[in-house]
Amino acid sequence: MRYVSRMMKYVVALVIALALNAAANLMIKFGMRAIDLELSGASATSDGVAGLVRLLLRHWVVLAGLGCFALNVVFYAFALQKLAISVAYPVMVASGFGIIVTVAGFMLGERLSVLQWAGVAAILLGVTLVAKDAGRQMGSPSDPSTAKR
Repeated sequence: MRYVSRMMKYVVALVIALALNAAANLMIKFGMRAIDLELSGASATSDGVAGLVRLLLRHWVVLAGLGCFALNVVFYAFALQKLAISVAYPVMVASGFGIIVTVAGFMLGERLSVLQWAGVAAILLGVTLVAKDAGRQMGSPSDPSTAKR
C-alpha cells in the first residue's frame, strides 16, 4: 500500500501533463482560428518571418498554448521517472484525444459520425484496460530497482 501512495505523485503529474497537453492543443486551435480570421482578405504574412512573429505575438492564446506544451513536458518527464511508459503514453494520448474530441464538438462545432464515436470509445476502453492492469501491478512492484525508492 505504501508503494501505491508513493506512486500517487507521479500519477497526479501525469494527469496534470494530460490536462496541459489538451489545453495546449485547444488554445493553439482557438488562437489560429482568430489568426485565420485576421488574415482573410489581408496579406499580413507579406512581411515574412517578422510579420508572422508579430502576428503570433498579438494572439496571446497561441503563446499560452505553447507555454502549456512546455509545462506539459516538465510534468510528463516527472511522471515518467516512476511510471511505465507503456502505460503513461497511451493514457496521455488517448485521454487527451477524448478531451479534445469532446471539446471540439461542443466549442468548435466539429462533428464526428457514429462510427468515429465508436472508435473513440474503443480507444478509451483499451487504454482503461491497460491502466487498470497497471494499477493492479503497482500494488506489488516486480522491478527491484523501484521497490525501495
